[in-house]
Amino acid sequence: MNDAERGLGSSIREVLFTQQTIATRVGELASAIAHDYKRRKPLVVGVLSGCFPLMADLVRGIDIPLEVDFMAVSSYGGNTVSSGVVRILKDLNQAIDGRDVLLVEDIVDTGLTLRYLLDNLQTRRPASVEVCTLLDKQEARTERLDARYVGFRCPNEFVVGYGLDYAGLYRNLPYIGVLKPEVYS
Repeated sequence: MNDAERGLGSSIREVLFTQQTIATRVGELASAIAHDYKRRKPLVVGVLSGCFPLMADLVRGIDIPLEVDFMAVSSYGGNTVSSGVVRILKDLNQAIDGRDVLLVEDIVDTGLTLRYLLDNLQTRRPASVEVCTLLDKQEARTERLDARYVGFRCPNEFVVGYGLDYAGLYRNLPYIGVLKPEVYS
């Protein structure tokens, strides 16, 4: 029997963050962002594809005027670790000169992708750039950087669910779990 017959959950070794825990924390992040940007109109930029559940839940909870845009980058391919080579697959649809930008990531691990994005966005002369990430995997960090808004600290495990994938699968799990090693070994 394969995962399609058993269900995606059969590939999960351990649930780290439940659907309710994620919902509660995303609501807290949205409130903090709304408070911090209350007299500004931020451009909330989601990093595709993993950000889509977080981005949708987050912006619905931010009760101030804002705009939304997306970028798509690649540094993993089909691997479980970053290749270190970042490529922009989809760029912003608008200029960010003078704008307050909030970059939304699903996970920050090595920090290579985020460092590349932050350096790239800074060349476009925004008023500010801050980062919101659902998961912060500090043990894997090779770049010095911090996100202003962090949902959860994440152990140095390969996690999937709530937008995070392995080989395009598991994004639709409503929770975040550790993938069994035999699935990707």
